[in-house]
Amino acid sequence: MTATRVAPAVEMVLVSKVFNRGKPNEVLALDDISLSVGQREFITLIGPSGCGKSTLLRLMAGLLDPTVGEVTVNGKTANQARADREYGIAFQTAGLFDWRSVQQNIELPLQLMGWSKRERRQRAREMLTLVKLEEFGGHYPRELSGGMQQRVAIARALSFQPSILFMDEPFGALDEMTREHMQTELLRIWGETHTTVVFVTHSIPEAVFLSERVVVMSPRPGRLFAELPVDLGARDFDTRESPEFFERVTAVREALRRPDGVE
Repeated sequence: MTATRVAPAVEMVLVSKVFNRGKPNEVLALDDISLSVGQREFITLIGPSGCGKSTLLRLMAGLLDPTVGEVTVNGKTANQARADREYGIAFQTAGLFDWRSVQQNIELPLQLMGWSKRERRQRAREMLTLVKLEEFGGHYPRELSGGMQQRVAIARALSFQPSILFMDEPFGALDEMTREHMQTELLRIWGETHTTVVFVTHSIPEAVFLSERVVVMSPRPGRLFAELPVDLGARDFDTRESPEFFERVTAVREALRRPDGVE
């Protein structure tokens, strides 16, 4: 019996994105991008500022349309996948509503999807447990630290059990110690939920610590010119001190310094 082929979580084929096409201020942001992300894989996108990392993520999420090429998510067009809520998304700012409690913020997408009050409350409590904020459901965002707010944002993004989580520099505004803690927490959540994660970052150590594969992008127009596997096994705080970790950080840094990359 022939095994059923599982569609990649994300598939991009010869994708380019032009802003202001045909106008004097036309910008070629992304050029000839082909990328496949496997189910339950954790990859990071890294490159210099302005290379199109966030644009690439928004194309995957169906928030932008490609000028050329095809984007599919779980075998559907990116727009259909967005309509079907195949993914959750988290940005650099948590984007919580100050007038809603933590639990109510987590419940919001479920409310919009028509879940009953009882179902919303039960799921929100489960998500609070997942992100280790069980005692803070009745608090308001202003009463939480930056790292705690980001945990709430992740809980909200995962509340409706999407198979994919897109993350656009979610820890960029945090201090270094909080950022490292959040990285460890994210890996724990990823391990528990089996969600595919596509993560955008400027930080080489963050990219190496988090992911199974680092995708390196060139300066604008953004192109993919390196995909580096990261085989570090289970990660913990000691991982950052290991020779293997530093070897992979060096490999990513050297890829970014290629002649067609950063000088």
